[in-house]
This record gives sequence, C-alpha cells and structure tokens, in this order.
Amino acid sequence: MGLIRNLARSSTVIRQILIRNNHKIIMARQLHASRTDGVDKNVWVEFTQLAADYKAVNLGQGFPDFSPPKFIQEAFCKAVSGGPIMHQYTRAFGHPPLVRSLAKFFSRIVGHEIDPLEDILVTVGAYQALFCAFQALVNEGDEVIIVEPFFDCYQPMVKMAGGKAVYVPLRPKAASGAVLSSGDWVLSAEELASKFTPRTKAVVINTPNNPIGKVYKTEELQMIADLCIKHDALCISDEVYEWLTYDGAKHVKIASLPGMWERTITVGSAGKTFSATGWKVVHRLCNVFILFTACSFDDLFWSQVGWAISSGHIVKHMKTIHQNTVYHCATAAQEAVAQGFEREYEVFGSPESYFQQLPAMLHLKRNKLASCLESVGLQPIMPQGGYFMIADISSVKVDYNDQSSVDEPNDFRFVKWLTKEKVNIAFS
Repeated sequence: MGLIRNLARSSTVIRQILIRNNHKIIMARQLHASRTDGVDKNVWVEFTQLAADYKAVNLGQGFPDFSPPKFIQEAFCKAVSGGPIMHQYTRAFGHPPLVRSLAKFFSRIVGHEIDPLEDILVTVGAYQALFCAFQALVNEGDEVIIVEPFFDCYQPMVKMAGGKAVYVPLRPKAASGAVLSSGDWVLSAEELASKFTPRTKAVVINTPNNPIGKVYKTEELQMIADLCIKHDALCISDEVYEWLTYDGAKHVKIASLPGMWERTITVGSAGKTFSATGWKVVHRLCNVFILFTACSFDDLFWSQVGWAISSGHIVKHMKTIHQNTVYHCATAAQEAVAQGFEREYEVFGSPESYFQQLPAMLHLKRNKLASCLESVGLQPIMPQGGYFMIADISSVKVDYNDQSSVDEPNDFRFVKWLTKEKVNIAFS
C-alpha cells in the first residue's frame, strides 16, 4: 500500500509539473494588455501595504466619526423593503426616479433644461463616470490636458484609452511670503493656452480640487471655457466635492457658462454628496497626503452611485461603454439617492438643507486640523473646499536612511520615513 501511495503521490507531482510547463508554453507571448503598462502602481495600494508591514495605524482606510444623514438612511431602508422591484434590474442608464430628480435639481443650477433620459448617465460611482468619459471620447493619439495636482486616476484612464496626458500646474501666485489659502493657487491663462494643440481633445478640471481644495472662480472657469471653445475641446469637470465649500467660496459649474453645456461632462457622486463614504480629511505636507477616511457599511450601498451629466450627443457614447461594462447600478441605492435629492430640492438654500449643514460641520473640523498642524510648526494652506488640506514640510529636516527610496520624490520619502521610523501612522 505504501508503494502505491508513493506512486500516486509521484504521479500527482509529475502531472502538476506538466500542467505548469504547458501553461508556460501557452502563455509564451505577452499575457497582459499593453494598455496596462506603467499604470499598475497605485499610491493607495502601496501605502496600505506599507502600513500593514510596519503595523502602523493606517489613516488611509479608517472608520467613520459620523453617519450619513438620517433621511438618507431611512430612504435606503425604505427602498430595500419596497418589494421585489427594488431588488431587480432597473433602467440600465439610470433608475427613472433618480434621473428625473437629478434633472430637476441640476437644471435650475446649470440654467439649462436637462433631459433626464438623454442627458444623464448613472454610474457605479464617479470613478465609472470618468472611465466611461475617457473610453467613449478619447481616441488613440488624442491629448488630454490635466490640471495639476490631480486625483490619481485621471492619467491612467487617459493612457488606457490610448490618449496622451498633457499637464499644466496650478501655481502659488505669491512671489514671496507664505501662501495661506488654496485660492492663492492659480492657473496661468498663458500656460494653459500653450498646452493646446490640434490633437487636444479635452481638458480635465476638478473643482473643488483634490488635494489643494481650490474652488475655481467664475473668471477662472471662463478662461478655461474660452480656450475649450476656441480649440473645439471638451471639458471633463470632476465636481464630486461641489457642496463642500467654506469661507464664502461659491462652487460654479463650468457647464453653466455660455457655450459650455454642449462640450462639458460634469461628474458627480452620491457618496460625497450625502457623506455615505464617510468623513475624509487629507492634509498634504508639501506633497504628502495624510488621509483620514471614515468608512461604514453604508459604503456597500452608496459608493456605487455616481453620474455624468452632459448634452445627449455626448452621453450617448458614454452609454455605449456603460452598457458593455457594468450595464446596471444598484436599484435600491438609486431609489434612495433619488429621495435624497427630492428632499434637498424642497429645502435647497435653507438651514434645513444638508448641503448647508455639511460644510458648516466640516468647516469646524478643517479649523481644528489647521490648529494641530500649526501647533507642530507647520503652516497649513486653508482649503476653500473639499476634504483636504496641504502644508509645507520644508522646515522639517530629515536624515533619510532608506536607500531603497533614494530615487523617489521627497514627499514619498517623507511618508515612508514617518511610517517606518518616526510615528506609527501611515500617511497616504
């Protein structure tokens, strides 16, 4: 029996070796698609692993300190108990109650009558809205201008669509002295104009900006709009933080400017709108992100609802990508978000509006975080909007001993130094 068992074991090993060898032969050619070259690294993945390796407290993936508003939670509970229809497919391009609510709500803000069935695409979060935009509208060799600093997914999405990212930075306007507000970071009209070529297909902006917190003024948006119109380019406007503005800063939709409705894709997020992904604060020390993220079980429902709003002649191409990728978004979540917007439509502009209450609450948190930074000798730059704060680390002198990071930017090295040697916190 022992001999038989040994023979059987040997046979299994030989068979596994043959299978492995066959796989090597079958996959001798390149396995991965070339579009993924150079986009495999991700800052969140890297620093989450770093925190795990050094048993640091990972502030990149945290826990909530407040929940979504009661009316949204109740709307979701009502939706999931609303009978069989709430657990089945709805319209692929957006649950009819939700697209109607979005159209009604945003029509009065944009100043254009939005067609709920033609001008809106509901997506699996803002991420998918961006993905659909790039995949549907960017051809091989097209150039896409991205304003720096930017959320990290823009460049990989442009590249995977076959396009080329062209960068133009926001720059602090103060020639000397401290830059105290995100409003002090400006986009040069001349520098932006120099980036346009016959191959320019689109400009990507993010207002309020992640990570600086800049809220673009009307005159700044008009400058971008004029260039888009002059060069017949699209504008992809990421506005997921639109309700988070402070100190009197007003969010303006570039799609509301003359001539821009027909060429702007406005991206929104239910998770950011109703705080369903939790509370996030990022303070960036020079180029360093420290992300405090609060997540809850609500993420399972709310983070999966985003949208793109644009002229129907643009949205129809994005629908093609959507129907051949995810096809459909969670019905009950869309129903709940629809109810949330219906409620906000009725109380908009009043103290009862969540869109008034949320920035007031975060304003206090922003000020507290700024005080913490100042208490350790860092000068924060107060954000006009969003979840984020930046500060300068140039006054912090660090003797880096980690030779593995010698070729990396200073912000990366600083984060790794903090995580490994200074404090038990993972900064993202």
